[in-house]
Order: sequence, then C-alpha cells, then structure tokens
Amino acid sequence: MTALTITGIEGIPEIRPGDTVGELLAAAAAAQGLPLETADCLVVTQKVVSKAEGRLVPLAHDDFAGRRALIEAEAARVLRRRDELMITETAHGFVCANAGVDLSNVDDGVAALLPKDGDTSAHRIRNAVKASAGVDVAVVVSDTFGRAWRHGLTDVAIGVAGLAAVLNLRGERDSRGQELRVTEIALADEVAGAAELVMGKARGIPAALLRGLDPSWFRDGSVRELVRPASEDLFR
Repeated sequence: MTALTITGIEGIPEIRPGDTVGELLAAAAAAQGLPLETADCLVVTQKVVSKAEGRLVPLAHDDFAGRRALIEAEAARVLRRRDELMITETAHGFVCANAGVDLSNVDDGVAALLPKDGDTSAHRIRNAVKASAGVDVAVVVSDTFGRAWRHGLTDVAIGVAGLAAVLNLRGERDSRGQELRVTEIALADEVAGAAELVMGKARGIPAALLRGLDPSWFRDGSVRELVRPASEDLFR
C-alpha cells in the first residue's frame, strides 16, 4: 500500500432504532459522489450502531447515582474508581472508562450503551451494504478510548468484519533482513484512529470511507484478536 484516501461520509440522517445502517451509509456515500466499491473499508461510530440497535436507556444527565448504577450494571468488573470515573472491564473484555456508557451526541435524558456484540454489528452493516450496493466492503465499528500511560483520546475498534484486526508480522524480515519476533500491528485500531481524523467529535460525521488498504488485509477478522487476555496483562 502506497496511498490511502479517507473521506468523511456526510448527509447521514439521524439514526433511529431499527434503521438499516449499511443501507443508509451506501446511499449517503453514493449521494456524495463516492459509490462504494469492493475492498473499501467503512468505519462507523459506536453511537450510530447503538442507536440503530436500540441500545439506549433513560438516564438524566445530572443523575450521578443513576449513572454509577448503570455503569456497574454494564461492567463485568470495576478495576479502579476516582470520583465519578470508573475504569471497568466490560463483558466484551474491553478495559475502558465507565463501561462505555456515553451521554454525548444523544438526547438529554438518554444514555447510549455499547453494542452487545461489536463483531455482529459490523457483520450486519457489511451484509446490508452488500445487499443494497452489491459490493463487498470491510467494516470497523469504532469508539473513543483513553490509553494507559498517555494523555488524550483516540478511536479504537470495538467490532470488525471483513478485515484483519491484527497483522501478525512475526517471522517476517525487516528492511535490514532481521527477523521480526514480536511485531503485531493493531490494524483495526489504526484504521479507526485514522478515520476519526475526518469524523471528529463535534462535526456530526459518524462514518468514514477508507479506500486503498492493502488487499491482503481483507479477511475474516474479529475484535477478539485485539483483546489481551487477563492472564497476559501485567496491569490487571
């Protein structure tokens, strides 16, 4: 791969429970003059997916006790607490703030929860694109996570379909001929982070089209490839 284009998909209507996200994305991309092609990759924010799947619950945004109870209900376990912040492990295996319970870009009085299974969500979008546009694309569902040891937020993958989530380069040779022994590239996370640059947090663009990814990266993938087991985690 020597060139990659990343374009925010505009004109996507407000998503409601029951909407077919893949169909809406294909239509919006075509209206923008970018009809989807085989081997494109779509990155879709968690909020869009959660809305379409009805993962919304009533919660007053100033109800801190209710928010705490909801976070605890969504968490498989709470790892750390500081004031209103909880670092949690979700049922998916994600370690993140507040079990992914999110109050941004939703109506007042509503909280959005993570999709129950991000891979299933990504496959659903991929299948809908194929049904409506007749092309086979990869799909990454993204969400915003903080990172241990570093300031700032970045988008990562919480669901993957049709794309390798991790590229295992162990056993290959670097540019000097030395064998790579530990190199594994978090491809789906890098794709999610790159897409966020054109979507942003406040621009109202909830999806992006990446064109030009290496064809060898398109395969069956799962976000589970990215989740480090607790037995291998030195910090849990």
